Amino acid sequence: MAEVTIVGAGVIGLSCAVRLLEAGHDVRVYGRSLSPDITSAVAAAVWYPYLAEPRDRVTGWSAATLAEFAALAARGVDGVVMTPGTEIFREPVPEPWWTSAVPSVERVEAPRPGYAEGWSFVSPVIEMPVYLPWLAGRVRELGGTVEQRDVRSLAELDGTVVNATGLGARELVGDAGMEPVRGQVVYLEQVGVDRWWIDDSALDLGVTTYVVPRSRDIVVGGTEDHGAEDLTVDPATADAILARARALVPELADARVLGHNIGLRPSRPTVRLEREGDVVHCYGHGGAGVTLSWGCADEVAALVG
Repeated sequence: MAEVTIVGAGVIGLSCAVRLLEAGHDVRVYGRSLSPDITSAVAAAVWYPYLAEPRDRVTGWSAATLAEFAALAARGVDGVVMTPGTEIFREPVPEPWWTSAVPSVERVEAPRPGYAEGWSFVSPVIEMPVYLPWLAGRVRELGGTVEQRDVRSLAELDGTVVNATGLGARELVGDAGMEPVRGQVVYLEQVGVDRWWIDDSALDLGVTTYVVPRSRDIVVGGTEDHGAEDLTVDPATADAILARARALVPELADARVLGHNIGLRPSRPTVRLEREGDVVHCYGHGGAGVTLSWGCADEVAALVG
């Protein structure tokens, strides 16, 4: 068995750590930042293949991750809840490309006023402030370690290395293909909403509308600002997010605002998951880090061998 160092303590790095520990490897995880001060903690996070390519590999990783989250939910793991929801469209569309990863998808006519159709299915909603500590705890339970350390070069590390640094791969390995995609969200009080909704009809304008219920709050978003890295909450953007979310789900009309947040999605033309000598690279998951996490962790474990 190998001694493996994972650089990156987000959902990808921690999921890889679990799989490698289960395979019998000695594993330590280094994170420049740890939860909750990481991008993964901002995620809504509903299972949905978003802003990630190539589609054939993404579909496989997504299917494996969906199956694992369903199993975790059945075991009662904190922060993982199988939740019904609908992606809606203003015009009729072909069946979405990712539906082969889902056990059952139902077409819905006129799901909301002004919308032509939708595709409904049951998806895991992952409450990241709860799930990430559980995941780190699972790493430690299996005998691994999670430490805060700023790794400036992979040459600092001995043995097998997993590069799960997300956007940090721009500097760490000089990957100019990495691009931040800024996403702003608003947290509302939980007022009894029990379904998620997604409307991506205005993505060409840099906005997406989603409503994701969690146990203590509801996450509504959002934005898709390519190349933007400003972490300052924009009040006008927050107001626009709220207006769109309340139009989509009128039950949110009187829900109090609990807070705001911003994350930088680690986007890349394609997810990089490959072995290069003693390094296994696993980054560039865009807006689908949670959605691809367990499928990619399985492949990382296979590459480490």
